Amino acid sequence: MCPTFQPPNASRYSRVSGKNSVAVTPIEWSGMDEDALGALAAKVAGSLLPGDVLVLKGQIGAGKTTFARAAARALGVREAVMSPTYQFARSYEGFANGRVIRVNHLDLFRLEGLDARDALDLDEYLDADSVTFIEWAEPALALLAEPNVVEILYQTPTIRRVRLSGSVAARLSAAC
Repeated sequence: MCPTFQPPNASRYSRVSGKNSVAVTPIEWSGMDEDALGALAAKVAGSLLPGDVLVLKGQIGAGKTTFARAAARALGVREAVMSPTYQFARSYEGFANGRVIRVNHLDLFRLEGLDARDALDLDEYLDADSVTFIEWAEPALALLAEPNVVEILYQTPTIRRVRLSGSVAARLSAAC
């Protein structure tokens, strides 16, 4: 399931140096039903490294939690992965790059903004031994250094288009 979208005459990378490589041009998949979205999330999870943050963008019902749940499963999470909408965050034990990690799933939908005091609470979920998925991340974007972005867009009521940008996109592209 390698990316199928690459605009002509566009450079895919602005810099390539392992974990911190950044894809200038997002990679994109289309025509994805729920099963294909889950398979893509598992593929993306295979490119994640401890310390990665993925911002999940999309309208309500687009599949952000479905993506996080499938990626968490691929990272070895055995517990039921639930939406953290009413709890702000949930953490699970998983595995990435051959080591035990914490898999965090945050939902900032109910927050209007974050200040410096809140940043200290957010840092708890952004450590180097974690992979973190953040839904409705707008209140925290100023606090995130180079997050990866997974944007899930409706094509039809049951079909999605997914756009991935950031270092994970660069790693995933390099693996194809």
